[in-house]
Amino acid sequence: MEAVSYTAQWTAAARAVESERTEESLFNDPYARDLAAPRGFELLDKYGGGGLLHFIAIRTRYFDDSVEVLLRESGARQVVLVAAGMDTRAFRLQWPDGTTVYEVDHTALMEEKARRLASRDARPATDRREVGADLAQGWLPELRHAGFDPQQPTLWIAEGLMFFLTRDQAADLLALLGTASAPGSRLAVDFASRALLRSPFSQEFLTALREDGTPWQFGTDEPEEFLASTGWKVRDLKEPGQPGAGEGRWPYEIQPRERRGSPRSWLVRAEFVGR
Repeated sequence: MEAVSYTAQWTAAARAVESERTEESLFNDPYARDLAAPRGFELLDKYGGGGLLHFIAIRTRYFDDSVEVLLRESGARQVVLVAAGMDTRAFRLQWPDGTTVYEVDHTALMEEKARRLASRDARPATDRREVGADLAQGWLPELRHAGFDPQQPTLWIAEGLMFFLTRDQAADLLALLGTASAPGSRLAVDFASRALLRSPFSQEFLTALREDGTPWQFGTDEPEEFLASTGWKVRDLKEPGQPGAGEGRWPYEIQPRERRGSPRSWLVRAEFVGR
């Protein structure tokens, strides 16, 4: 698989750890451990565990909740997981009748994922369609070929993706999603802050990612402005540990927004309004 696809394995490993908590977990992903092999737990240990585990658990639950909230708000019945990785929401969440979930990622990863899920006799809870595509190339035609209708509102999910892109690549991707977004379309996305990428406390983790060929490249301290520049209006913005985003589960102090230079992670729900 592509080097970046191994990030899907360590996020799956983190989901497995959360799902297997003896205390109350934020979600249950019964397939995560199988999808984390062969390197997921090894990489999770290498990248530092601790804060990463808390963040992925909180982010996963925020995005789970976002599916319910945003489908209800928009009435959308098509969902696109951009760089789906080892995501299992099509299998473990409850979906409104008539919902189609499109999972877009590298063909090799999608094939390996399908093999592992088949070994568990996993059955999706809604209409699920795999779209093998290179996100660095033009991939909307493949999505349309799978049945996607750009004239209908869409929920786009871009989880754990933006920091692997450059600023221009992230902006271009969000703008591209806008070209296929009917009125009422929504987006669930997360970002690192620019300050987080510069923080001395992040450097060991970031160096390890860079050495493995999967560097974090982009962060923004102003997610509202960045998203607005690509046609998306923020409707909900959270940091881990705030109400609705893992309150009580984040082990670090949440800094006031006006305190400049504090490392942050952003969890976002947005609506396409055009530029």
